Amino acid sequence: MAKKIAVEQSLTNITEALREKGYDVVDLKSAEDAKNCSACVVTGIDSNVMGIQDISTLAPVIEASGLSANEVCRQVEELPVQ
Repeated sequence: MAKKIAVEQSLTNITEALREKGYDVVDLKSAEDAKNCSACVVTGIDSNVMGIQDISTLAPVIEASGLSANEVCRQVEELPVQ
């Protein structure tokens, strides 16, 4: 079974790269979308400005800011199997 990865909608190049590698990719629009995912990929643009943290998932969060699609794919590949 392929890892399920939630990716923010604006990261289309990363979504396409992950799908090409056989991952099950879902759009990350809300906290509900992160459930049962192996990882979440976010832009990092709206990164905890107020210092408030609500945990929606225990899955690793990969901040894609400054990373290429290949670099994000490499980080996903290095995740432990769940």
